[in-house]
Amino acid sequence: MKQLWAPWRMEYIRDAINNDDKTCFLCKAYSERTNPESLVVADFKHTFVVMNKFPYNNGHLMIVPIKHVGSIQELESETRLEMMNIIAIATEILKEKMNAEGFNIGINLGKVAGAGIPDHIHIHIVPRWNGDTNYMPVFSDTKVISQGLKETYEIIKLGFEEVKSEI
Repeated sequence: MKQLWAPWRMEYIRDAINNDDKTCFLCKAYSERTNPESLVVADFKHTFVVMNKFPYNNGHLMIVPIKHVGSIQELESETRLEMMNIIAIATEILKEKMNAEGFNIGINLGKVAGAGIPDHIHIHIVPRWNGDTNYMPVFSDTKVISQGLKETYEIIKLGFEEVKSEI
């Protein structure tokens, strides 16, 4: 059996667990969505898209319902539909703006399944490129992210602004 190790993500998990004011960081990001530091690249009627502050790869996005719910069953059908539509839009933006060649798309349901925030469901979109796996995580617990969050934010936000008028 092969294992995928992502030790650099522990800071993200610790931040979520040790949040002193118990504020959901996703809800906080949405409330501060006009501030670029929130990393929110787009918002819609029922959902918003935020960059992952501790990404697996450049352009790692999360599609999040505005309503704070922890399960698929708690989502209204309009929200579930919008989330699926945003997956299609986001992957096209990542293909066009970042030359992504593939994607890992998933939902971690429950703490034991890896959900860092088990009470606010969200969908991860991780862009992938041919040959993007490297030796750094294996030998030095280091993940190489070749582009800064601010630069990636600007590129992806522009992509959403370009298509949002068509939605």
